[in-house]
Amino acid sequence: MGANLALNLADSGRRVAVYNRTTSVTRELAAGEEGDKIAAAAESLEELVGALRRPRIIVLMVQAGAPVDDVIDRMAPLLDQGDILVDGGNSHFTDTERRVRRLSAEGIGYLGVGISGGEEGARFGPSIMAGGDIDAWPDVEPIFTGAAARAPDGAACCGWVGPGGAGHFVKMVHNGIEYGDMQLIAEAYDLMRRGLAMSPAQIGDVLAEWGEGRLRSYLIEITADILGAVEGGEPLIDMILDAASQKGTGKWAAAASLDLAEPGTLVAEAVFARIVSSDPGRRRRAAEVFDSPVAPLDGITVSDIEAALYASKIISYAQGLRLMGAASAEYGWGLDLGLVASLWRAGCIIRADFLEDIAAAYREGPAPTDLAEAPFFAGAVKAAEPSWRRVVAGAAMAGIAAPAHSSALAYFDGARSERLPANLIQAQRDFFGAHGFERVDRPRGELFHRDW
Repeated sequence: MGANLALNLADSGRRVAVYNRTTSVTRELAAGEEGDKIAAAAESLEELVGALRRPRIIVLMVQAGAPVDDVIDRMAPLLDQGDILVDGGNSHFTDTERRVRRLSAEGIGYLGVGISGGEEGARFGPSIMAGGDIDAWPDVEPIFTGAAARAPDGAACCGWVGPGGAGHFVKMVHNGIEYGDMQLIAEAYDLMRRGLAMSPAQIGDVLAEWGEGRLRSYLIEITADILGAVEGGEPLIDMILDAASQKGTGKWAAAASLDLAEPGTLVAEAVFARIVSSDPGRRRRAAEVFDSPVAPLDGITVSDIEAALYASKIISYAQGLRLMGAASAEYGWGLDLGLVASLWRAGCIIRADFLEDIAAAYREGPAPTDLAEAPFFAGAVKAAEPSWRRVVAGAAMAGIAAPAHSSALAYFDGARSERLPANLIQAQRDFFGAHGFERVDRPRGELFHRDW
C-alpha cells in the first residue's frame, strides 16, 4: 500500500520521496516502469528527510504497534519544529492518542489517518479518515484530498473526523463492519451452497444480480467474481482451505464495544467465526463425533436470503455507528457520523450504494440514536423481517451455522423489547452478592436489597 500511495500522490501533482528499510524494495520501485514519478529514492532516513522541503510531511505505512514507535524514535530527532508525521497504518487509537501528545510536546505535528481501499485503493483513490493534531491538518488536507476516491456526487472521500485517535478509531470501526459484512456474505453463500445445493457459479450469478440492487457494494462485486473463478475446470473456491485469518482490527472493535458498553454483537460473532474456522483439524474430529447431516433449507428462497442479508447489514452498520457515537462522547471527539458515512461512499472496502442512504439519514433530519430506527431503514427492516426469521430458523433446523445473521436478529429482538429477563439476572445478583436492584415503581438509580 505504501508504494501505491506514493505513486498516487505523485500522480496528483505532489513531489514524492520514498524510503523502505529494505533498500532493494526502494530501488525496485525507483527502477520500475513508474519509477520516474518518484522524485527521490532514499536509502536512509537521513537521506529521506534531506530530500524534503520544509515543513516536511512524512507518511508512515508500517505495521501497527512497536514498529511505529521504533520509526518515530528514529525519525523525530531528524525533524524540525513544524514538520508533520502521518501514520497511515492501522494503529490502535490509544497508541495514536499517546503519540499525538508526545510529538506535540516536541513541536512536531502528528496525524493518525485511517486509509482504506487495499492496494488498489491506495493506487487509484482510497477513503481517508484523518485525526490527530488539528493544526497539522491544513498542510496535509490538500495533499490527501487530491489523492482520495471520489463519491458519486464528486466529493472527495477524505476528511478530518476529530482530534487524538479519532481517525484510527473510525478506521477500526470500518474494519469491524468489514468483518461483519464478509461474514454475512460468507453465510449467505453457505446457505445457498449447502442449504439450496447451488453451485459456486450459480451463487456468483445471484450475487452479481444482487450487486445491481440495494446490496450493490464492492464486497458483493468481488465475491461474485471469486465464485466465477475456475482452476483446472473446477471452482477455485472449493480448493481454498476454509480457515480464515485476521490481523486484529476486528478484535479491537469488539473489545472497544465492551469497553464502551455498546452491543457490538455482530463484529464479535464475525471474529469468533474466524477463530472457529481457524482449526480445521478440530472441526474434522468434531464432525466425526457429531455426524448429523446438513438438511435442505425447506421453504427458503434466494430472495429470503437476500432480505436477511440486507436486514443484518443494517444492524451491523447501526451497531458500528452507535459505537463511534459512544467513543465520541467518551473521548470528546465531536464525531459527525453523517460525515463518516459519506467518507465511506467510495474507495474503501465497505463502499456501497447503501452508504448514500446512511449519509442521508443523518443529513436530512435529526441524527438518529440508532440507524435501524431511522424511517428509511426501519421500513426496510420491517419489510425484511419475515424472510430474516425464516432464514435464521431454517439455518438452525438445517444445521448450518449462521452466527452473524442469528446475532443480528437476536440483537434486533432484544433492542425492540420493552421487557427483557434482565430483571431475573438482577434478582440473582442481589441474591448471591447483595448487588441491589432497581424497581419499576421507583426512580432510576435508587437501589434496593432483599434478604432472600
